[in-house]
Amino acid sequence: MIEGIFVEGLIFSIMVLGILISYRILDFADLTCDGSVATGAAVATMCIVNGLGITVGLILAFAVGVLCGLVTATIHNRLRIPGLLAGILTMTMLYSINLRILGNKANVSLVRVDTLYRLFPEAFPFLSSALASLAGTLLFVLVVKILLDLFFRTDLGLALGALGGNEQVIISQGMNPSVLKLIGVGLSNGLIALSGGLLAQYQGFADANLGTGMVVQGLAAIMLGEFLFSSNRISLITLRAILGGIIYKALMFLGRKYGYLIGITPNDFKLLTGILVIISLAIAQTRAMAAAGNARKKALSKLENGGAANA
Repeated sequence: MIEGIFVEGLIFSIMVLGILISYRILDFADLTCDGSVATGAAVATMCIVNGLGITVGLILAFAVGVLCGLVTATIHNRLRIPGLLAGILTMTMLYSINLRILGNKANVSLVRVDTLYRLFPEAFPFLSSALASLAGTLLFVLVVKILLDLFFRTDLGLALGALGGNEQVIISQGMNPSVLKLIGVGLSNGLIALSGGLLAQYQGFADANLGTGMVVQGLAAIMLGEFLFSSNRISLITLRAILGGIIYKALMFLGRKYGYLIGITPNDFKLLTGILVIISLAIAQTRAMAAAGNARKKALSKLENGGAANA
């Protein structure tokens, strides 16, 4: 039971890392996520079902996710459409595309084929099936995290971070912000689709409606992680996103298991997620105002002390 919560949280955390790139690092409000996570699940599922293999399925899921992000960024760059609307357009189109990928079916089962979660117990024979799935997923997520941390320490990764902070800095350095948005949004949706490919294998099927509400859930997880600790180091930023994803899934599990005690049903989860995001935003704004007030007080104190010393 506990192992399952951690496995779901770790799979979900890969998607949270993708949302982190678009919403926090790039400051790009992207709703493509709701479509690209289902696209990744559909591509990985059909590759496995048709005998192309698990590795090829996950690689293609990532690649197709990158393509989805490129479409959104291109609509935004070329047609001057706001990022939010560009993401909605791509997400809407992806629903029909996902049905096409799944052979015009709402869902496709993976019950009778080998998936990662059938192979993990063989890779870790000294562990129980649940612990083997947890160990395999944890190893997968750690590899993704390390690669992402290394990427954001490169010149290109630093440029993406600067783009979200101040686009004029990028322009003054002779870089094209449109190209950086293509790369950033593409990478974001690649990770999201990769998460979808893993999730389909874990739950045993891919569904065209898999991504409904994923953006809000991802934002809730990011904010939960940000309450754990503050840091500007990319390794710690990605770590708290992963921890936030696990905590979010744990809270949802507790809500499903014990929510009946206070009258909460699964139908209320989206409402609760929205409320959680609103509360998190309110607390974050309060913290920011308090920090700004403290900084202002310190600055005034220094000016007063400096004036007294000069006198």
